[in-house]
Amino acid sequence: MIKFEHTIFALPFAFLGAVLAANGLPTWSQILWITVAMVGARSAAMSFNRIADRKIDGENPRTANRELPSGKLSVEFAWAFMIASCLLFFLAAFMLNRLTLYLSPIALISVLGYSYAKRFTSFAHVILGWALAISPTGAWIAVRGEIDSPVPILLSLLVMMWTAGFDVLYSCQDYEYDKQKGLRSIPARFGIKGALWIAKLFHFQAFIVLLLLYLITGLGWLALIGVFATGALMIYQHTLVKPNDLSKMNAAFFTANAFVSVILFITFGGAVFVNNLTQ
Repeated sequence: MIKFEHTIFALPFAFLGAVLAANGLPTWSQILWITVAMVGARSAAMSFNRIADRKIDGENPRTANRELPSGKLSVEFAWAFMIASCLLFFLAAFMLNRLTLYLSPIALISVLGYSYAKRFTSFAHVILGWALAISPTGAWIAVRGEIDSPVPILLSLLVMMWTAGFDVLYSCQDYEYDKQKGLRSIPARFGIKGALWIAKLFHFQAFIVLLLLYLITGLGWLALIGVFATGALMIYQHTLVKPNDLSKMNAAFFTANAFVSVILFITFGGAVFVNNLTQ
């Protein structure tokens, strides 16, 4: 029910936010509780999404074999797991600092609320982006106890537009089903060809924000490598998917996007340590 490998999309960005906030390595306690918060929030969000979508998933051939519609797990178990994950998230927020605790309900509502977005707006992809974009700014607050720089905001904006772009691509697989059931998505509203262009626009916006982040942080050559590598992966991702051929969607969605978050963490985070050594 919980695909832990999907966490690789957001967790490196949380760690990057923490490294940038600390201008180096955060304390081991901060690293621990940021990780626990991410696991708790991600598990709660995935569980609630599976609960909310269990009937829709059961009718969709692509998702009918998921754990709840197929009966592999019970709905009662899913609710219990979700509640336990929420409590774990609140515990982590409490252990970090006062502001993370105060803001934790907003974060949790955001990650849970995405599950119903597709019923109301075609731009649910942007709401998913917002849910993932919380992580780097949340980690910054976990380290500093405040937002005192545009850096975490830019990093979160990057994550939001990048996520919205790849989610539009992924949703193209459900175009026919979404149209049939009246579910809202960019592919259902604009067609697959239009959706692919909108995904390109989202990723172009993400790249512009990444350039701004690089310029503001001034992290040098290693971070610049990350900028160019990320841009190349975004372009490569779009070469794999065509309006009449979605067969390479998994390669575009999982492989390319997993590399983006890891590359940016290594290059931008590594640049922080390189700069500290040379100063």
